[in-house]
Amino acid sequence: MQQVISTERIPIKMWLDDAEEGSIKQAKNLANLPFAFKHVCLMPDTHQGYGMPIGGVLATQGVIIPNAVGVDIGCGMCAVKTNVSVKTLSPEIIKKIMKGVRDRVPLGFNHHKEKQNESRMPQDFDIDKLFIVRNQYNSALKQIGTLGGGNHFIELQKDETGMLWIMIHSGSRNIGLKVAEHYNNVAKNLNASWYSAVDPKWDLAFLPFNTEAAKQYYQEMLYCVSFAFSNRQLMMERIQEVVGHEILGVEYEPMINIAHNYAAWEEHFGEKVIVHRKGATSAFTGEIGIIPGSQGTKSYIVEGLGNPESFMSCSHGAGRTMSRAKAVRELDLEEEKRKLDERGIIHSIRGKSDLEEAASAYKEISKVMELQQDLVKIRTELSPIAVIKG
Repeated sequence: MQQVISTERIPIKMWLDDAEEGSIKQAKNLANLPFAFKHVCLMPDTHQGYGMPIGGVLATQGVIIPNAVGVDIGCGMCAVKTNVSVKTLSPEIIKKIMKGVRDRVPLGFNHHKEKQNESRMPQDFDIDKLFIVRNQYNSALKQIGTLGGGNHFIELQKDETGMLWIMIHSGSRNIGLKVAEHYNNVAKNLNASWYSAVDPKWDLAFLPFNTEAAKQYYQEMLYCVSFAFSNRQLMMERIQEVVGHEILGVEYEPMINIAHNYAAWEEHFGEKVIVHRKGATSAFTGEIGIIPGSQGTKSYIVEGLGNPESFMSCSHGAGRTMSRAKAVRELDLEEEKRKLDERGIIHSIRGKSDLEEAASAYKEISKVMELQQDLVKIRTELSPIAVIKG
């Protein structure tokens, strides 16, 4: 832990040494919420978000905040190790795999032309009781198994021993966005009608769990978390089919999966609270997680250390140093392509918009890992060999 801010209603504990002014201001808003519990945590990849900083962890008593979860509910990572040595793969085979993945997995705003099998959708929910999910269900049948845009990506990677891995970063697509927007608006309207003391300018409208709106949001949020997992799972299966077509005898270990935008009932410091992780992942003792770097940099498979001071959480990635607009405006496209080419990484960077997720727009992942040595330990270090961005 680097430092503590003790000027607000509850402390702000930070695992970072370069906090931007905007994220600190948002963290102070969180710390002054009347229902915020114990302290606010900022992970080493923290940067300013909407309402709550990305990389923030907030525990609340009896209240849930849609904006403290975010719009891409359930967004997260999955990774699979293979039995294939990267040394046996020619650049031509890797390029064939990447082309096959692009043919099988819609990227960016693209969806499937046909509805996917309903058996791929989350099964343990009564969608007739989920207002937004029910309205979005048919659209979601064409979105499951698609990557999305922004910082979502598919990578082929190698570990320290040279073995091939597949990694995906993706979320709940449009269904998560619709749930987030709807219930944030419900919360804002309810807070206004209650003359809530929480400043509306903070963008932290809340729903107490003694209201039907909170219970409804929580169930729809859980559906989106499950949908995001199913989305990654379907993509991974189709990528494996492509890899299997090009590499005979390939075998896969069980998939590692972890989400980084959600809220959950958990017990901390002897009380049951709602832990909001917005751009942060859980890191309970022995829990296996994934912390990716930026495009073209290293990623890590980690094991949680169960640090109670972080509400048993860690970072979800490298964390931005530039907004997407600033990255497009200030970074040089040819220079960023050259950096990837020099590392031997096969990529699909074509135009200026791809600079939104350039490595130069992010913090150095090794520094992020150094700052959270009391939160996780590294099990596997992964280096990219090919990148497809959303």
